[in-house]
Amino acid sequence: MARPTLMSEEELGEHLKDIPLWRRDGATIVREVPCSDFAAAIGLVNAIALLAEKADHHPDILVYGWNKVRITLSTHDQGGLTILDIRLAKSIDALNMNILSMS
Repeated sequence: MARPTLMSEEELGEHLKDIPLWRRDGATIVREVPCSDFAAAIGLVNAIALLAEKADHHPDILVYGWNKVRITLSTHDQGGLTILDIRLAKSIDALNMNILSMS
């Protein structure tokens, strides 16, 4: 299967409207998620890992400050943002909403 190509600035702008919790940072999009505690942060990381494996698209994930998770998405082999990043961001947002609603 062919890899998606980089999105134009116009395409990216339209897609970013659908994921308002994410911010653009150069060739990446980033979301910070505060969790209730360290265990919840690690649980979120594990849930994101399962989504990423299923999508065969892997984010950079940082756990810091005992309860915060920073997720950074970019299509590394394309050197920027593709539809894969938008899809995974939407999946992470849906996952995060489900996890938060269970707390």
